[in-house]
Amino acid sequence: MPTRRILLVAGLSTTLLAACAVTPTTTQRPPIVFVHGNGDSAALWQTTIWRFESNGWPRERLFAFDQPMPLARDNDAVAQPGRSSTAESMAFLRAEVDRVLKSTGAEKVILVGSSRGGNTIRNYVQNGGGDRVVSHVVLGGNPAHGIFAIPGFNEGSEFSALSPFLKQLNAPKGPNGDEVTPGVHWLTLRSDSNDKYAQPEGTWIGAPGKPTNVSHDGPALKGATNLVLPRVDHRETAFSPAAFDAMWRFLTGQAPRTLQPTPESVIALSGRVTGMGLDALAPASGSFANNLPIAGARVTVFAIARDTGVRRGAAGWDRAVGSDGRWGPFAAEADTGYEFVVSAPGYATTHIYRSPFPRSSSIVNLRPERIAAADQDAKALVIFTRPRGYFDAQRDTMRFDGQSTLPGVPPRGAGVSSSKLKLSADAQRSVTAEFNGERLAGLSWPLVQAHVSVLELTY
Repeated sequence: MPTRRILLVAGLSTTLLAACAVTPTTTQRPPIVFVHGNGDSAALWQTTIWRFESNGWPRERLFAFDQPMPLARDNDAVAQPGRSSTAESMAFLRAEVDRVLKSTGAEKVILVGSSRGGNTIRNYVQNGGGDRVVSHVVLGGNPAHGIFAIPGFNEGSEFSALSPFLKQLNAPKGPNGDEVTPGVHWLTLRSDSNDKYAQPEGTWIGAPGKPTNVSHDGPALKGATNLVLPRVDHRETAFSPAAFDAMWRFLTGQAPRTLQPTPESVIALSGRVTGMGLDALAPASGSFANNLPIAGARVTVFAIARDTGVRRGAAGWDRAVGSDGRWGPFAAEADTGYEFVVSAPGYATTHIYRSPFPRSSSIVNLRPERIAAADQDAKALVIFTRPRGYFDAQRDTMRFDGQSTLPGVPPRGAGVSSSKLKLSADAQRSVTAEFNGERLAGLSWPLVQAHVSVLELTY
């Protein structure tokens, strides 16, 4: 693998500040377009956007979009229902950037990507004309040199280092043989050794004990400023406070005032309801994620007692969503937890419990659950989920229904983002979950009536 410039970061220093070529003033902040990863949605950028806003980046200059089909094809050259190719993903990004440039009047944008979103960004900048309209790129946990590099093993996947796609992206450029497109300022963020998709051993790709021929520094790129964030997991390379700190310093040449969202007095919440499509090519999994709106979905919102999850009165919002899947805006109260009930044909009625929202957000996206066949024997089902990171039993302080060992979470490694509790009694009761200081409470609901509870972490 080529020699790379690597900085190990605990608290970022003036080395990173010097890497930024321009320091725009507050009134000159260029638009930032955030690009989510494989199977994800714009909602994962919520805390990152809050941090940018809290440090003075104008809300109207921050954009996050849902790619309709966010999962990559198994083979990039072969059409696959419900999946997107690298070319389709790039075309989507190019269209969104064009819209942002037109609506803001800006000449250039900044692109920030997580995981597969980094592949899309690199492809757009290198092959889609993005080099003319992009000033800076930040890539968090991008599998730039693949998740695996195994001869004869799925070489057509965009996640194979041996794929035509990655080979052309990583081909040497310019007099120094850089892997990044010249004329754009590049920052990569990676974990030291805790990224499930940058591992020399194949546990997380379903091949335990076998070499992947990929190393921990796979996300780094020759010609970029490459930073290592100790102990972060794959998603945290983009969504953690440490990742934001690195982004802000790289883009502004200054330290951020705060790493946490600052509260707003008026909080408006809105988002989209999206679904899960049936995947005929993967009957074992039964479904795949997409960001298409669900026809006939309804959203009901209740304020809840934060220590129990019990509702504090009548619904504050109760409406069917439109054809675009959008719901809201809903006027939320500070320091109030909420239960979002999503009902839709073909899905379980899903009760999503959330911590108080410190700031407004237009990407409170809601996705109802389907009940897996393996869970049909439960009386009630409660899911504890962390969308912006993984659970790490060696690193994190966490409890689920009073237990420090979370069902389904391995004793080593950060590679699981949800834990499922199957209750043997159908009597409704409170279930609590804690993760590194954030505490959630919700109620169980009878599975026989096709209800599921989700305790969703914000951080």
